[in-house]
Amino acid sequence: MAVNLHIPTESEIHPVQGVEIGIAEAGIRKKQHKDLTVFRLAEGSAVAGVFTRNRFRAAPVQVCESHLAKAPGIRALVINTGNANAGTGQKGLEATLETCNAAASLLGILPEQVLPFSTGVILEPLPVDRLIAALPAAIDDLRPANWLQAAHSIMTTDTLPKVSSQRIKLGEHQISITGISKGAGMIRPNMATMLGFLATDAAIPGDLLARMTRDIADRSFNRITVDGDTSTNDSFIIIATGRSGLRVDSTSSPHYQALYDALAAAALELAQKIVRDAEGATKFITIQVEEASSSEEALQVAYAVAHSPLVKTAFYASDPNLGRILAAIGYAGIADLDVSGVNLWLGDVLVAGQGQRHPDYQEEDGQRVMKEAEISMRIALGRGNVCETVYTCDFSHDYVSINADYRS
Repeated sequence: MAVNLHIPTESEIHPVQGVEIGIAEAGIRKKQHKDLTVFRLAEGSAVAGVFTRNRFRAAPVQVCESHLAKAPGIRALVINTGNANAGTGQKGLEATLETCNAAASLLGILPEQVLPFSTGVILEPLPVDRLIAALPAAIDDLRPANWLQAAHSIMTTDTLPKVSSQRIKLGEHQISITGISKGAGMIRPNMATMLGFLATDAAIPGDLLARMTRDIADRSFNRITVDGDTSTNDSFIIIATGRSGLRVDSTSSPHYQALYDALAAAALELAQKIVRDAEGATKFITIQVEEASSSEEALQVAYAVAHSPLVKTAFYASDPNLGRILAAIGYAGIADLDVSGVNLWLGDVLVAGQGQRHPDYQEEDGQRVMKEAEISMRIALGRGNVCETVYTCDFSHDYVSINADYRS
């Protein structure tokens, strides 16, 4: 059961000028399942991407990176679920290139103007013939208002579609920002199996958009974890079609900061929805590490706590066995950590002060917080003034069941 995940209605999802989306059934893994999505982008659109750092990068990730580097002007995205096309060697690359060639031929563009994406089971050949056979149906379905249908189409073990959409006024221009994401397990983006696509009708030059995309990924998709596993296929894309008439050329442009903040907020919402819909999750947990000497140090501690199976199972059981959190802080790898300077809060409850149980802490207070569906944790290291936040979830019996049965 997803934790407080809001699904906008069709009327709350704003089409982005210059983006059309089509959906079809390819039968990649299951019959009668919409598992193929095509985005057609207006000519002149800028596209930037951030991809997995897993060394077993899937074939579509490799091709995406190559096509973006050639910069011919990306005009289409092709996304399939059910098969990751990862660990498939040269044949996997050939299948991905066949997909790009087929989509380009149907759309009247160059193969290098197509970005391919796959998600699903690793180490299995992609049934590319089925994918290509379904492309005409997806292209026939191209419509500006297909965002919610696309969010459904890219799901794998997700239980709910993930959509973010807003309109903002910048000067005389009305700007739309809409995006979708998928992911529920194998999530620790180190740019999870995670895909994210975000579009705006503002105009942003490619080099500036690339910098914004990297920074926004670090503030959103690189601040979530479900199970500490970085997938082979993680991809996050931002599209700027320029069709609204607003152009942001540099960080000093009048509307740059407002546009950046809106895109970053949308990406964070999509990233958090992945954690809210994590496999078997019953709790959404925010871990804030403050008073660190560096961002790296703060994240080191936050992820040590977020990845601990002992901590995550305690949260599932609402068991305030909070010494597990202190233990995770202690083994996070900060060699000169002075534990007498560490404070820990669970919600509004001060659990530990100066590295030991606070004299006023009562276990029933900790349990009260742990029974909530949304839980916040603050860890003060007493070493500096840097603060970082990571979002995670608990581990339930269902996480094991879902992953044990994933290929069934």
